[in-house]
Amino acid sequence: MTTTATHILRRPGVRLRYEVRGSGPLLVVTGAPMAAAEFAPLAEALAADHTVVTHDPRGMSGSVLDDPAEDSTPELRADDLAAILDDLGAESADVFGSSGGAVTGLALVARHPGRVRTLVAHEPPCVELLPDAAEQRAAVDDMIETFHRDGLWAAFAKFMGNAGFEEGADAGPPPSEQVVADGSRFFAHELRGTTRYVPDVAALRNGRVVVGVGAESGQIVTYRTSVALAERIGTTPVEFPGDHGGFMAHPGEFADVLRKVL
Repeated sequence: MTTTATHILRRPGVRLRYEVRGSGPLLVVTGAPMAAAEFAPLAEALAADHTVVTHDPRGMSGSVLDDPAEDSTPELRADDLAAILDDLGAESADVFGSSGGAVTGLALVARHPGRVRTLVAHEPPCVELLPDAAEQRAAVDDMIETFHRDGLWAAFAKFMGNAGFEEGADAGPPPSEQVVADGSRFFAHELRGTTRYVPDVAALRNGRVVVGVGAESGQIVTYRTSVALAERIGTTPVEFPGDHGGFMAHPGEFADVLRKVL
């Protein structure tokens, strides 16, 4: 395994935790709500020829907010990434974002032109681009109401069902306190802002943006949102191994495709 350096960056309202490993061109890997630990296998696979930055998004895991009730938006998270680049003394970087992290990347391209060399946006949940956007909006509102009324796992069941994931997976070990805290924050303070984000199509056309989809994601709503985004910016989606979480299930193969794209 490569050596990983952990950094803490103080910003207004938040203490951001990020990690740096490897050597070579700078590549920022970002998720939302997923923290740095979820991307560690992918980062290890890329570290032989890239300097890879992973991080805990604001309010998640080791990135602690002064006000835990503050909502997380793609714009705030994009500003956090720009601040991390500043902290590293980097004018620009390639960026890989998955799910809500892909939405963060879209906001970064729009808000900080020139900071992103290439953005690979893997299955961003831009439901506002869909013909059934009103129904998707209502479904998100219902998930959040369910969370506040019935708790995390009831909301998560609705989230997975609406997303298109198959039911019946093994329960696995009991979740940690951190998993429960991050999941609760996701529903209470992040999900609505991420899914309501409307990409700046003009800004994305002026940058180098690659939209990624999972080879096994055809039934998932983020496959549809990715195709819709690619159509609007005039590109063809690039297929990656696995489904929405392919970077976790197939980190080596996923890294190989990402290298080719970059």
